[in-house]
Amino acid sequence: MRVTIAAVGRLGGGRGKGAEARALFDTYAHRLSVPLALKSCEEKRPLPPAERKRRETELLFKLVPKGALVVALDQRGHTFSSADFARLLQSWRNRGLKDVCFLVGGADGLDDSAKTGAALVLSLGAMTWPHLLVPVLLAEQLFRAESILAGHPYHRE
Repeated sequence: MRVTIAAVGRLGGGRGKGAEARALFDTYAHRLSVPLALKSCEEKRPLPPAERKRRETELLFKLVPKGALVVALDQRGHTFSSADFARLLQSWRNRGLKDVCFLVGGADGLDDSAKTGAALVLSLGAMTWPHLLVPVLLAEQLFRAESILAGHPYHRE
């Protein structure tokens, strides 16, 4: 199963803004046995918040691999324990799912069309996270899920 994280905003490289987050994302991505791609988009025009969310969501959907199961991230979404998240990923893999794509909105979140067009709306918890850290958190949870399923001691309960 291939995993894509489609996110608004760019994780930096080199020494620029977001470089530390990108380095941490890459650390977890390289530990995974499944391919993990990070695709990003940005709306550069100054738009009112509702229009910006709509436009960013439209751009995100253009990054979704054809036929992928779409998971939208939203603070009001479904929460999972790490073990339950691992079992969910395993069930998708057992069903023969080839692609999963997680949508990460910008600072104002995702437009409602992303939530209605997704197979799952996922929350990383009740706390507010900077949207540029969400790909890192997802990559770590994907690695943790793989570790749980393999019986590796990385995850402790």
